Amino acid sequence: MEELQKKRMLSGIQPSGDLHLGNYLGAIKNWADRVNDYECFYFMADLHTITVRQDPAELRKRSINQLAQYIACGLDPEQNVLFLQSHVPAHSQLAWVLNCYTMFGELSRMTQFKDKSAKYENNINAGLFTYPVLMAADILLYQPDYVPVGEDQKQHVEICRDIAQRFNSIYGDVFKIPEPLIAKTGARIYGLSTPGDKMSKSVPDGCVFLMDSPDDIRRKFKRAVTDSDRENCVRYDKENKPGVANLMNIYATLTGKTIPEIEAEFAGQGYGVFKPAVGEAVVEALRPIREEAERLMKDKAYLNEVYLKGAEKASYVANKTLRKVYKKVGFYQI
Repeated sequence: MEELQKKRMLSGIQPSGDLHLGNYLGAIKNWADRVNDYECFYFMADLHTITVRQDPAELRKRSINQLAQYIACGLDPEQNVLFLQSHVPAHSQLAWVLNCYTMFGELSRMTQFKDKSAKYENNINAGLFTYPVLMAADILLYQPDYVPVGEDQKQHVEICRDIAQRFNSIYGDVFKIPEPLIAKTGARIYGLSTPGDKMSKSVPDGCVFLMDSPDDIRRKFKRAVTDSDRENCVRYDKENKPGVANLMNIYATLTGKTIPEIEAEFAGQGYGVFKPAVGEAVVEALRPIREEAERLMKDKAYLNEVYLKGAEKASYVANKTLRKVYKKVGFYQI
């Protein structure tokens, strides 16, 4: 009976590259901690990846490897529903319906469309414009109470809520209106070489991947940008010392120490001591994840079984919502 009363949560990450420290500390680590309190659905958002051209063999490989990394990060497939977005056709089916209840002006104001249009100016396709509708379908299919997101993703939850409220105003209470859930710690991890921007796989030198070797991780932290005033003081100042603040946030998230405790720990020692210490904390945090993911990647039969069971569980929930929507809009059903 308790299981039925749990609040439901859903989120996903594109398999457009290897998972990195920002994904782990900003999202996946928190997901794993919530399994006792929520009914959790987590997916690999492969439909979203093809708004940018992908190498098919690489996309298939990343999709299975990302599942292994999810599990290695603590997402038990017996307690969480883990699935590949393209394995549940209801995502694409609901997206088309919701396209017809989404206004052109709403989509044209989406920040990420503007950013990606500038970045991929030779491939400004319709999917790049309408992907927030697919994201709304991803969410609304499962009637979740919460969607864990970073600050930069709040706009997508907001348009999802707008679409759902518009549909409900016409047809009644079809969709539950989800709330964004933003973690207080580690919600946004910045690049080691670009501390003004979120950590991204597109800037590999400043991005720590979950599958990086210990030596690569140490090297990246030794080269991490700190500040230009040569103060060489470990002090939290997000505005004037964004690189140091980012490293302190990473260290705090991994060790559980407070910012004042970190300032006291490294008082008078400078960045030459601090940066390697943060790097070593990351090495030890990621070591068991990397080793378990490597083991799981060799067991494709198990990973395929997880995907199959996850798609079945996800489809059962998603199809109930889709049937309700189809009935409301007037589609004839057998």
